[in-house]
Amino acid sequence: MNREIPYKIYLEENEMPKQWYNVRADMKNKPAPILNPATMKPITVEELSPIFCTELAKQELDDTTPYFDIPQEILDFYRMYRPAPLVRAYCLEKKLGTPAHIYYKFEGNNTSGSHKLNSAIAQAYYAKKQGLKGVTTETGAGQWGTALSMACSYFDLDCQVYMVKVSYEQKPFRREVMRTYGANVTPSPSMLTEVGRKINAEFPGTTGSLGCAISEAVEAATAQEGYRYVLGSVLSQVLIHQTVIGLETKIALDKYGIKADTIIGCAGGGYNLGGLISPFAGEVLRGEANYDIIAVEPASCPSLTRGRYAYDFCDTGKICPLAKMYTLGSGFIPSANHAGGLRYHGMSSIVSQLYDDGILTARSVEQTEVFKAAQTFARIEGILPAPESSHAIKVAIDEALKCKETGEEKNIVFGLTGTGYFDMVAYQKFNDGDMKDYIPTDEELEKSFATLPKISL
Repeated sequence: MNREIPYKIYLEENEMPKQWYNVRADMKNKPAPILNPATMKPITVEELSPIFCTELAKQELDDTTPYFDIPQEILDFYRMYRPAPLVRAYCLEKKLGTPAHIYYKFEGNNTSGSHKLNSAIAQAYYAKKQGLKGVTTETGAGQWGTALSMACSYFDLDCQVYMVKVSYEQKPFRREVMRTYGANVTPSPSMLTEVGRKINAEFPGTTGSLGCAISEAVEAATAQEGYRYVLGSVLSQVLIHQTVIGLETKIALDKYGIKADTIIGCAGGGYNLGGLISPFAGEVLRGEANYDIIAVEPASCPSLTRGRYAYDFCDTGKICPLAKMYTLGSGFIPSANHAGGLRYHGMSSIVSQLYDDGILTARSVEQTEVFKAAQTFARIEGILPAPESSHAIKVAIDEALKCKETGEEKNIVFGLTGTGYFDMVAYQKFNDGDMKDYIPTDEELEKSFATLPKISL
């Protein structure tokens, strides 16, 4: 098919996916079961239900159902900002002088500024359907908390957010958006929960981590009648909801007869990456196609490239279930100078298994190089990208420059997961030359690995 490729490929409403895709159904090697921390045995829906909404607990443990119907109420909400455009980066290609064709799936065209709303509205819907009063959650860079506060406002649910302290202080405007939508926002670790007080005592002056905030949010949910905990990252249920990104991307590419060669996504907990790549990984798993799939993570929190593939607690307070994943240890806290999100100590069990099976590769990049790529992209393509998304931009540029050297006309697709308009403290540090890189030493990681639980199944 030789149709001229527009700058932006839009789908019609009737072309939007009506189902989410569960890549586990096509995985020969299923992710290892998550474990109940009390029994160290595979957890059940009944055991998860006091923490998660029942329907979400079912999605979390289902590794055989290939597709889940998207409820009509969620489809109606999606239509406010979906389908999201797949953009051909003509200007970036020209600036780089590359024969590669670069495409990015832009998820920043909603008030939350990111892809997070795709799962937030789903989780709020299931909470409302179950008759709950409200939900608790954590947020790192603040995008998830913003998205969930919007979703809870839509369904008239109470929303309590524990925000990683360093982000709470660096991103006051993101915090105020959450409050505008009615959320109660608390810097984590706080003195409001037992686990928060314990973490503060053990790590005086800590700037927090996503693992800390998760522990507090889970404790808060289980201590209040009519509340459940919802998570914006890592979990399989979240990855399922985010497959709307990859499904739309594939439909848009197929519409113009484009075959992706390289697919790139930023990786923190692995859910947005998993959402983008799942439909393509499914083709690989079924023997229908081959792709070069690259996960990009920060060098300051390198769970895939330097972590251990082992069972670990999903939170710092060690009260959540355990998952087998690439991890730096649940007590690992990224350096305070780490400017973006992608601060989680582990990686999605699905992404971890796909990585271990060689379906995807991983790279770690330093944040000053990430912000250089962000600056380049902003100046050329006209969108100020989120620091998280800019990890993917950095490697997309690297791959395009390789094509310049070899003359290959590859189709490179990456996920632009959100905008960076609430990340100006980080951009200011970069522009002022105050941004520093930090890479944990082997000794620091070994100390964290030593705390991994000893599991024998």
